[in-house]
Amino acid sequence: MSMSNLIKSIQDIMRQDSGVDGDAQRISQLAWMIFLKIFDDREQEEEAIKENHRSPIPDNLKWRNWAANDEGMTGDELLNFIQNELFKTLKNLTLTPEDDVRGQIVRDIFADAYNYMKSGTLIRQVINKINQIDFTKQEDCHIFNEIYEQILRGLQSAGNAGEYYTPRAVTQFIVDMIAPKLGETILDPACGTGGFLICALEHLRRQAKNVSDQVTLQHSILGIEKKPLPYMLCVTNLILHGIETRQILRENSLSRPLISYEKKDRVDIIVTNPPFGGMEKDGIEQNFPAKYRTKETADLFLVLLMQRLKEGGRCGIVLPDGTLFGEGVKTRIKEDLLSNCNLHTIVRLPNGVFAPYTGIRTNLLFFTKGEPTKEIWYFEHPYPPGYKSYSKTQPIRIKEFDLEKAWWENRVENEYAWKVSAEVIRERGYNLDCKNPHEAAVTAINPDELLASYQKLLQEIAEKREKLRQALEICLKGGQK
Repeated sequence: MSMSNLIKSIQDIMRQDSGVDGDAQRISQLAWMIFLKIFDDREQEEEAIKENHRSPIPDNLKWRNWAANDEGMTGDELLNFIQNELFKTLKNLTLTPEDDVRGQIVRDIFADAYNYMKSGTLIRQVINKINQIDFTKQEDCHIFNEIYEQILRGLQSAGNAGEYYTPRAVTQFIVDMIAPKLGETILDPACGTGGFLICALEHLRRQAKNVSDQVTLQHSILGIEKKPLPYMLCVTNLILHGIETRQILRENSLSRPLISYEKKDRVDIIVTNPPFGGMEKDGIEQNFPAKYRTKETADLFLVLLMQRLKEGGRCGIVLPDGTLFGEGVKTRIKEDLLSNCNLHTIVRLPNGVFAPYTGIRTNLLFFTKGEPTKEIWYFEHPYPPGYKSYSKTQPIRIKEFDLEKAWWENRVENEYAWKVSAEVIRERGYNLDCKNPHEAAVTAINPDELLASYQKLLQEIAEKREKLRQALEICLKGGQK
């Protein structure tokens, strides 16, 4: 059975359960189960290597001891065990400073996890499906990636839950252009399900040559996520990729006063797609200086990023068109950005990149902190031949960014690329919404032709209206007989 069919069969089982309401709950239910399976598979590998390995999970709650046997607990016995032993214990794990940090990870995961299913029999069926996956095999990362992609596709129909998904091609391109080096700290302050962090981790792993490098790698990735489901998915994916330190925090990056960040809190690299179009709850804006106060999430994140970068630090961020041309607080933020950072590149993405979440056009901004902007290069990403837009079935692909990559180190103006001086941007009131000057001029429309076309359209509408009227009269006469 293919992985997509396996996940579909699990979700079909869950749909039979009266306690699970909608895709978001099904995905959340599946996520904590997969987390426990992966965590236990990883622990069994550790136990084979380390004699003194100590698990933060009590023996009777380990996946292998209650779930791995397909003929094990089921029905009311299984439901009672999950509700009254498993969840209660893992939500309230007692930890000491000497305990493995993985215990804190488990407790954080289960702090906001829930068992939505009400049928122990159906739960057993789901568990048995999950047991068909062996995460200890060499290809386990690839297996989870398939599951992960299937879950993310499910999130697309789960309402607001889809807001934290960024196309993999976009995360990969940003990380490739930022080019992190081993020893640099990389932060995503709105990490969602961890797409940017996994890309950065894979980029760094190719540079690791020895045990010391691997230790450095463990502490290079930092993330913050405020919502429980994406947090759980992110942590699970990082554990599967060998990151088991507590590098992902479950909190709102904007809830801390900006002034409280010290030198030790600053990082070398930030790669992120902060939520945009949303509004923060009352009081969050008070954590920022008066001139930056707004409830627009993307604006506050941009201010935060400038504060958290080291001098010489690099950032790649996804922002909507509204940030580029917005005024008021947005203008003051952009003025500071160009004064304190070198905003060297803006890649303008076309419509549909974030379909089906939003039709808002987005941009990829790249900047370095510590030197003012002198000029900004723009690159307008074109659709592939034959495309009129992107969609769920035709997403943007990493290969399409070969155009930008070939141009990146040898910049010249062409049909897609142009540059604008910082002086011109200041004269424009810090409006960064600069159109491509190389686009073909729109052919002027003859007013007489436009009027004739309009009159023809009116005539067609009148004819259709008359046909509908006649059809309605016939229906009415038929009903009177």
